Formats: sequence, C-alpha cells, structure tokens
Amino acid sequence: MSDLSLTNPAVAGKTAPPAGARGFRLPTQWLGVAPFFIFALMFLILPTGYLIVGAFQNDAGEYTLENIVALSQPSILAAYWISIKVSLASALIGAFAGLAIAIAIVRGGLPNWVRATTLTFSGVASNFAGVPLAFAFLATLGRLGLVTVILNTVFGVNLYAHGFNILSFWGLTLTYIYFQIPLMVVIITPAIDGIKREWGEAAATLGATQSQYWRMVVIPVLWPSFLGTVILLFANAFGAIATAYALTGSSLNIVPILLYAQIRGDVLHNPHLGYALAFGMIFITGLANIFYIWFRTRSERWLT
Repeated sequence: MSDLSLTNPAVAGKTAPPAGARGFRLPTQWLGVAPFFIFALMFLILPTGYLIVGAFQNDAGEYTLENIVALSQPSILAAYWISIKVSLASALIGAFAGLAIAIAIVRGGLPNWVRATTLTFSGVASNFAGVPLAFAFLATLGRLGLVTVILNTVFGVNLYAHGFNILSFWGLTLTYIYFQIPLMVVIITPAIDGIKREWGEAAATLGATQSQYWRMVVIPVLWPSFLGTVILLFANAFGAIATAYALTGSSLNIVPILLYAQIRGDVLHNPHLGYALAFGMIFITGLANIFYIWFRTRSERWLT
C-alpha cells in the first residue's frame, strides 16, 4: 500500500495553489433569479417610486401637499368608499364560497378527478379578467344577455324589473366574484391539505365529536389562513380596473376608474392628482398585503 501521509516527502512537498490562482467565479447561482429582479425593478419598484414622488409634486415639479389634501374631496372619498365596499363584498362572498368548494374537494370524499378538474379550472378562471370577462357577463346577464332572456321568456322573471343591473354595485361585485372564488380555492387548498388526519384521530380518541373537532381544532388552525386570504382577495379586487372600466365605463365611480380619468382623460386631466389617488391605493393594498403576510406566517406555524 502506498504511503499518502504528510510525512511522505512527495506529498508534503506539494502545496495548495494560492487563492489568486483559482480564477474568478461568476455568481451563476443568481442568474436564474436575475430576470425576476429585473422585471420587479422595471415594472414594480421604479413605477411605484415614480407615482409616490409625483403625488407630492405639482405641474412645475415643486413639492407640495396639495394633491394629498385634494383626496379629501367628497367625490374622491365616495370613490374610495365604493371601491372598498365592492372589494370587501366580493372578497367575503368569494372567500366563503371558495372555502366550501376547497373543503369539499379535499375532505369531502369526492373522486380524485373532481379535485384535479376543479383546481385546473380554478387556476385558469382566477386569471380570467379584463375585457373578456366584462363581455362574458354582458352577454350573460346584460339586458339582452342569455340568462336574462331565458329567465324572462321561460320563467317569467325579469331581473331588471326587480332592480338588478349589471352596471351597478352588485353587478360589478358579481363579476369580481367570478375570479375571486377560484383564487380562494387555489390559495386555501394547501392550507386544508396541511390539516393532519392524526389530529382528527386524536380528537376522536379523546371523545370529541365531529363538531367539536371542527370548532376546536380545524377552525382555529384555518382561521389565520382564511383571514389572510380574505385580505388578499380584497387587495386583488381593489386594484382591478380593466374589468370595471370595460363593464361599467364611467357609470360607477370607483377609484381605479377615477384615477384613469385624471391621468388620461380630456376633462379631468390632472396627472398629479391621479398619482395621489394611486398613492392612496398603494397604501391600502400595501397595508392589506402586510396583514396577509402576518396571517400567513401565523398559519404556517401549524401547517408545517
């Protein structure tokens, strides 16, 4: 057997190459995420910073608080209030409906293909918005929409005679619910999957009923995830503009439409007031996302 010890002169005489001779290594581990950081910088961070700075400037480029003070106008406050109500209503309805669907496909004993089909559809429907979604609802529930005509001719029910209007508060809320429910299903399903079956077996061993198990184990565990997802759905609806503008135009005074009118409109052209409106939206959605991250962190203590 050959001697490989350090006492062997042939081995001991060889020294490690100096650090400078190893050459420069490119940080290749960062190349994979570089496109994400570049995209976030160009389309999120820089535009957001530009809007925030513009909210505190006038047309001459001087710094002022006039735009922030102008947010207290009754029309602007009413627009914020309508946006908050639409976002909150669609978030709550979408959250409860999506939670029921997610529980059914995960713990309802349904065939596996039902879960796979539901999750696939939810992934597609949660991103279906804008002009196509507005056209779909106009073609379905408009005054001459398919469902409206069928209900009127077959069942004698005239939706619009009973006060329904697709261009109203509840019409926009119903449209938002279309993508809020699938988004809830996609987000809350992993949390329901994280509920361990051993907890149910332990509760049954200790004599707990099914209602006690859900009330004392499942609901406390899911509660942070549920609240966090409701907040995320609220932020998702609060910042939507394409669907609302294509559906209602300027008939419903919500913040995104008012912002669009201030920046691009011919009559209400005041870009810096639009920047202030955007700053208010950023503040509200940013606060909502902070609460979402906090609730998500609390839920992961149980589900990991």
